[in-house]
Amino acid sequence: MRSTTVLFFNILLIGITIPGIHAQIENIESNEKIGHIGYDPLPVKDIAFYSSFLEREMHINIVLPRGYEYSNVSYPVLYLCHGFTANYHEFKHIGVPEYLNRFDMIVVMVDVGNSSYADWALSESGKPLNFADHVCVDVINYVDEQYRTIPSRKGRAINGISMGANGAISMGLSHPDLFCSIAGHSGGYSMDNHREALRKVNDKEEVRNDWFERMTQDTTMYYRGIDIEGFSTMRDRTPKGKIFTTEEQIDRVDPFKLVVELPREKLPHIYIDCGVDDFLYESTVNFMNHMRENKIPFTYSQDEGTHEEDYWGKAVSISMAVQYTIILRHIWGREFEVYDAWK
Repeated sequence: MRSTTVLFFNILLIGITIPGIHAQIENIESNEKIGHIGYDPLPVKDIAFYSSFLEREMHINIVLPRGYEYSNVSYPVLYLCHGFTANYHEFKHIGVPEYLNRFDMIVVMVDVGNSSYADWALSESGKPLNFADHVCVDVINYVDEQYRTIPSRKGRAINGISMGANGAISMGLSHPDLFCSIAGHSGGYSMDNHREALRKVNDKEEVRNDWFERMTQDTTMYYRGIDIEGFSTMRDRTPKGKIFTTEEQIDRVDPFKLVVELPREKLPHIYIDCGVDDFLYESTVNFMNHMRENKIPFTYSQDEGTHEEDYWGKAVSISMAVQYTIILRHIWGREFEVYDAWK
């Protein structure tokens, strides 16, 4: 009897117009959206400032969280590192300004050319090539001075793509006081190629890479949207000199060494992922296995994809959520109570 009553009531509702209901439904369909998909991307501000560690004007992109201008809140910051041949606009093209609708944090997209995010040991021009210091000192100091940030480790994270993944993980591990969360998409992480190149130079063997030489002499931009005087072409954006001249210099930025040598309490949270068809998939898995074998805490993900923006556009939406969660955990400064099922 009870079931029949409910069924009869439902039938009666069909075709009946209830004042206000249709208007509410139309309003939801036209104005309300769930999550970030469909919201307009947040504005991206191209900022020029002077870098003392490079002794030249450099650019960054800043994306402020929704409602920043109406609040007096201090926000955490996520720093994003582009890949080889790309620039600080890369993350703008893979969805970050749209994804940020979900998170109360500032995003900073940095630019270092084709430098591998390293402080180069030797500069042929006499100008300093301290690209790691540029990011970890100049950029961070500028952002903390100009915006309402949480200017400490608990309020910072860093992430990167390809060359930028190597840079983010290396800078994060060599500056554990700066970032509570570090991440990389499609990174190689191994420094074996640098060690081999250094060995050949020391043994007087010829080191040649014709493809690299041709590409880095290109006087047209290899990636879209950049217009920085003296820093727009592949030739200008590729440092001239030597990135390393000693094994010790390599050791100081080697993720494989740093991740096991750092005291456990100083380790930032580590997130890495890669597409299963990426040419750097094996390298990423090797670093993951190295951490697993040494019982290093980390978060790992893999998905369909190769070394291209379609994969990174999907992956960065996940890593942003993970890193935002880690940042909040550090800002809260507390752990959840242990659940005891027997109480």
